[in-house]
Amino acid sequence: MLGFICALGIEVDEIVNLMESKETTTIAKITYYKGDICGKEVVCCECGVGKVNAAMSTQIMIDAYHPDVIVNSGIAGSLSGDIRIGDIVISDDCVQHDMDGTEAGDPLGQVQFNDELRTFFPADQATADKLADACATIDGIRVFRGRIASGDAFITARDRRRRIADHFNAIACEMEGAAVAVVCYRNNVPFAILRSISDDFDDNEFMDFMKFREAAAARSVKAIGTFIKTA
Repeated sequence: MLGFICALGIEVDEIVNLMESKETTTIAKITYYKGDICGKEVVCCECGVGKVNAAMSTQIMIDAYHPDVIVNSGIAGSLSGDIRIGDIVISDDCVQHDMDGTEAGDPLGQVQFNDELRTFFPADQATADKLADACATIDGIRVFRGRIASGDAFITARDRRRRIADHFNAIACEMEGAAVAVVCYRNNVPFAILRSISDDFDDNEFMDFMKFREAAAARSVKAIGTFIKTA
């Protein structure tokens, strides 16, 4: 089964429109949609904004549906002058840029588990490759691979984006992906992140995000549809 944790309702709606034999279940006020697309079992949900919502949605999906792989899709802000609105970024790995234990001597971004310390969470290479291949079939889409940084803040200021980019060598920032990654990592579920750029490195005001998010989300969904067919 393929699992999709979506940041926006528009993405969920488009995936559900492709489904046959649809079922819905609501757990912790999150609605999960299960069905068949091109002969593949698929489950998806809209997680809401932020890392707590994303983590909760992911753990419930794993417990209730046992997906073989989870893809977190949505939109993101560029952390590079080379990556522009409408481009797609796919995770090689990800980090929580706002996990800050530096006052205690920890590296910025490091997560303390009960049994280990980890800063970067690697995506499943095979899934990331398949997502990139799916994007390559869509005319006019440029695809970038690299590190995606997540945090519970909408980052608009160019200097803050530059600091995240420089410190973590990240190419995009958003608010959910690394939380999905942490939960998948601890549950041994392969994952990858696919994000369409809604605001670039220079023009990144909130109104720009609102203006371009639907077009950016539509590109993500188009890539997901191709990925499902070939997965």
